[in-house]
Order: sequence, then C-alpha cells, then structure tokens
Amino acid sequence: MKRSLFVALLAVCFFTNTDNVNAQKKSKRKNKNTVEELASVSVKSNPKLVVGIVVDQMRYDYLTRFYNQYGEGGFKRMVNEGFNAKNHHFNYAPTSTGPGHTSVYTGTTPSMHGVIGNNWYDKNLGVNVYCAGDSNYNSVGTDGSEGKMSPHRMLTTTVTDQLRLHTQKKGKVIAVAIKDRGAVLPGGHAANAAYWFVGKDEANFITSSYYMNSLPAWVNNFNASDAAEKYKKPWTTLKDISTYQESGSDENNYEGKFKGETTTSFPHNLPALWDKNRGFDIIKATPYGNSLTADFAIAALKGEHLGKDNITDFLAISFSSTDYVGHQFGVNSKEIEDTYIRLDQDLERLFNELDAEVGKGEYTVFLSADHAAIQVPTYLKDSKIPGGYVNYKDMSTKLNEWAKFKFGSEDLIKNISNNQIFLDHKVIANLDLDLQTVQEAFAKELLTFSDVDMAYTAYQMWQNEYTRGIPYILQNGYNQKRSGDVIVVLKPGYISYSRTGSTHGSPRVYDTHAPLLFFGKGIKQGSTVAPTEIPDIAPTISALLGIASPNGTTGKPIEAVLEN
Repeated sequence: MKRSLFVALLAVCFFTNTDNVNAQKKSKRKNKNTVEELASVSVKSNPKLVVGIVVDQMRYDYLTRFYNQYGEGGFKRMVNEGFNAKNHHFNYAPTSTGPGHTSVYTGTTPSMHGVIGNNWYDKNLGVNVYCAGDSNYNSVGTDGSEGKMSPHRMLTTTVTDQLRLHTQKKGKVIAVAIKDRGAVLPGGHAANAAYWFVGKDEANFITSSYYMNSLPAWVNNFNASDAAEKYKKPWTTLKDISTYQESGSDENNYEGKFKGETTTSFPHNLPALWDKNRGFDIIKATPYGNSLTADFAIAALKGEHLGKDNITDFLAISFSSTDYVGHQFGVNSKEIEDTYIRLDQDLERLFNELDAEVGKGEYTVFLSADHAAIQVPTYLKDSKIPGGYVNYKDMSTKLNEWAKFKFGSEDLIKNISNNQIFLDHKVIANLDLDLQTVQEAFAKELLTFSDVDMAYTAYQMWQNEYTRGIPYILQNGYNQKRSGDVIVVLKPGYISYSRTGSTHGSPRVYDTHAPLLFFGKGIKQGSTVAPTEIPDIAPTISALLGIASPNGTTGKPIEAVLEN
C-alpha cells in the first residue's frame, strides 16, 4: 500500500515537473517571440515623414497666453496628443534667426556650428558677412540676387544631413520659408531643395543653383497660380477684436506703422499701402505670410510625394512672418495675438493635409522657435518696470575717446556688432600692447556705462569653463575663430533698437524661453518642466529615427519624449 502511494506521488511529481518545464519552455518561446516582435517593431517604427517647424520669434507664453483662442487642431492638438517641454531654453547668445535655426538642426551651439549671427564681422576678410550668403551660386527663379545662397558658413552637419547620409540619399529633405536663412540652414548641406520667397512685384518662391539649375514643375505651377494674390487684401482681425483680451490696446505708442499709415490700429489696408511698402513684401509682416508658407509647404508635400514610402523624408518649415510682426508691432500687440490665432489655423490645415497624404500616426512633428523676444522697453517703463535703450554708435564714440586717452590711439575698435566688440589686433601689436590687457581694460571701461550690466573678454571665454548662468550662455555662443574680443551684456529690459516694436538677441530669459512640442509617431503623450535646451532637439529626432546625430552635437536626447 505504501509502495503504491509512493509510486503515485512520484508519477504526479514527474508529470507536474514535466508540465512546468514545458510551460517554462513555452514561456521562453513566447518571450523570445515577444523580443523578436519588439525588435521588429523597433526597426519598422520610423515615421514616413518628419516635419520640423520653427516659428520665428515665438515666446513660450504665446502658447499659454493665447491658448483659449486656439482651435482643437493646431497647437492644442500638439499639446493634447503629444509632448510639451515647458521649460525649454536657448543655452547660448546671441539669440537671433540664423543661429537659432542652425542650433535647432545641428544639435549644438554657435561655439561649434559657427553661425554666430544673422550677419557678423569676418575677422579674416575684414567685412560683414551674411549667414546664408554665397556669391559662388546663382539665383534660380528670379533675375535678382536673392538666390545667391548656400549653407557653406555652417560648419557642422544637421539632422537633415544625417538622414540623407543614413538613407543613402534616398530620404528626401525639403526646406521651406519666407526668409532665405529659414530654409537654407535647416535644409543642411545635403538637402534636395530649399525654397524661400521673393516679394516686391514677383511674389515667387525661389532657390539657389547650390541645389538645382531650374525649378521643378510643381514650384513653377505654384508660382504661376498667383497664390500670393489672394493675400492682397486688408488685414482685419480673424475674430471680433473685443475678444482679444490677451493683448494691449490697439492704438498705442509702442507699435510701428506700415509706410503710409497714420495709426497703429486695425484694419491695415494692404492694397492701399502696397506701393509704399514694396508690393508683395508687405505680406511678410502680416499673418498672410505664414498662410502663404503653409500653402507652399502643402504643395511641396504633394509635389515631392513626401512620406509615400518606408524611407523617412523630412520637411523643414519656418514660419517667418511672426518675426516681422513682432518686430513691427511688439509682443503685446493685437497684431501678434491675431497672427498666432491665424497661425493656429494654418497648423491645423497643415496637419489635416499630413493626415490625408501621409496618414495619421505615420508622421512625426516637432515645433520650436529660433528665439523669443522682449516686451517693448517703452511699455515696460510706462508700467514702472526697468527698461531702456542703448545706442552703440554713441558707445563706440565714447570708447574711442577713452582708448585715445588710455592707449594713445582711436583705431583700436574695428567693429561692434551682435553685442561684441572686435579689436584691431595689428594696431594693438604695433603699439606693443598685450591683447589680454587691452581686452580687460575695455571690459572694465564698459562696466562704467550705466546701461551695461556685464562684460566678458575673449580671454575669459578661452580660459574658463562656465557651467551655469549668463557666462555659460555667452560661452556657448562664442566661437574662437569668429567671435569678438569683448562681449557686452546690457541691463535687463535694455535693447539697442527703435522705440517701437520688439527685438531679441540677449542671453536673458525673455529671449531664451521658447516652446518645444512633439507629436506623432514614436512620441509619448505628456509634458515636463525639467530643463531642456535647443541643442537637444536634433539628437532626440536622431534617436527616434535610429540615425547618427549631427557631427557637432552637444545636446542630448530627451528621454521622456520618446516611446520605448
């Protein structure tokens, strides 16, 4: 009896263990299959199209101030379906269009990519140069010189370049903007095409012989359609102006006017102002310029058949008119509010076309800015907030007088631009002066100016490694071969600009805080207030695509954005 019970128990244990082993083997096979499936999904998860959007001169608080004015399909769609990096900043200065677009796409700062301004003084040539200008190439689509452009002054690759390299140039890269630099720099060195707008009496999108020798049929067809003509109309508010409670009064002393206007208030009668404002150029400084850009971007989407196969393409779009409007009317104007309400509609229109042409869930979008902007200092002063204006010509005159007394020469300064002073090294050497000593003397003298807050020398940028604060931002913007000898930081709220309208360029938070939104394939839904920086965008997209980051990358992928 005991023997029989023992045999029965032994049999139960045997079959139980056998079942466990079989279950474990089955589980392992299932886990193996799951890993293989996940790996397969990972390999195949690349979006068919990446759309990079840079909104020129967009402050982060335009997203929050005007949020209730937006519809559901533009900015709100990105926020609700995607990821919002709320504490996103430029980590360098000067904060301007050329460096901004370059930094977004290269994943690094002017210290590495070399685009230190829109224009800058070339120390070797002794002349001012333009960030995208290149006389070695010809205009395509116009008889003027507006197409003599290339990205040759950008020293590093872009995420768009890396996509081209990764796909053996099978993935297309098309860049579109009103401004030439807003297309040339994001497109990178290896773009299939970059297009920008020429106004005046032409109203055409053009390019450079750097990319091609003649415009494609779809571009010629777009230009021939007189697409810009429909925007030759008065600029009135999209909604009842009484609902624009997120901006200041319509008529005030803080805004500029179009030539021929006697008031700053709506409506702006563009047809009546046409001839005095260089024809179609006037629409650049209205929200219609953004609408025209969206029209052309959608035409590019269809004309280039972007996102139609499993090889990722890239469409880089810069909405430039927001910058023109901000410069003319200021960040607290009814015009800015109306411009962003209308841009929201243009974004919704673009996303709907992407849904139809590429497919929902098959594309990825990011949206950021190339810089933010300051409140108009006269408005700040009238609101009892410190602010004011600096005249660099007066500063130069006073510095030259001081230098003659201090060093016996008025010829030490060669150029002042982008808040930097370029000294004449040959004159300094001929006077048997030590360069470091002269730099420090100029910096100390600058600190005696009431409107100057800080001054740093090139020697300090070379010798120190700053990790936080204003010096950190300045150092990231300092390129050893291209930047000046002394860097000037004005007091908060102070600018070198006209008494109306807003500008940018400083290392202050009002110029550095910009939006960063992601949505679409491979993007988590959520938000963060953890600090992120402009150079983090390119490596994040590179990680999403599984491609190499741009070759000068100093940013890091934002882990919270990407799906596992």
